[in-house]
Amino acid sequence: MPTATAIKILSGGAMRSVMAGIGPLFEAASGVMVETEFRLTSVLVKDIGAGAVFDIALLPRPELDALARAGRIVRDGVVDVTRSAVGLAVRAGAPKPDIGSVEALRHTLLAARSLAYSDGPSGAYVAGLLQQLGIADATRPKTQLTSGPVAELVASGEAEIGLQQIVAILPIKGAELVGPLPSELQNIIVYAAGLAASSAAPAAGRAFIAFMATDQAKRLIRATGMEPA
Repeated sequence: MPTATAIKILSGGAMRSVMAGIGPLFEAASGVMVETEFRLTSVLVKDIGAGAVFDIALLPRPELDALARAGRIVRDGVVDVTRSAVGLAVRAGAPKPDIGSVEALRHTLLAARSLAYSDGPSGAYVAGLLQQLGIADATRPKTQLTSGPVAELVASGEAEIGLQQIVAILPIKGAELVGPLPSELQNIIVYAAGLAASSAAPAAGRAFIAFMATDQAKRLIRATGMEPA
């Protein structure tokens, strides 16, 4: 078992539900306390590049690979842990629109009175998707961006529909998942765990990364709406 007493994890917000379950389990199994800070991926990348002190980063794989090339993350310390799909949410009890095909999704987005998506990784994908569907200009006046859970805007009635990673939709009371977007348009975000090059507790950090591949952790990952990588 690692000898460190604590590790610090910097994580993108999409991993919040996963960490709510895995953090306490790892603490119980290892005796190592886990401190997790959740922020936007873009903010974390900037902070890590500027020398933030931490042990593990949980971020989309491309961002972690870039940080590894910059020497902030140990190159052999990056491991894929989850796969996250994007879905569409409506307010609880509202009729669920058809999103079963590309054309059905396009019609649903055009017909919606308002829609919301995030300014995080999934939001960049949604912005590109609207361009791909040829409806970016038509939907722009009724679109809201948020740094928080998109489904909160849906639950409050501020947006009729919301698009975000399914893992971020499921925990929000007052919103319901309609389903994942059509496979032809789907964007799977792979989240990985990376060991900080400056970690003061590398053994504990590697133990945490290994724990995320256990059957116990995989069950928790699936329960949040993600899939183990």
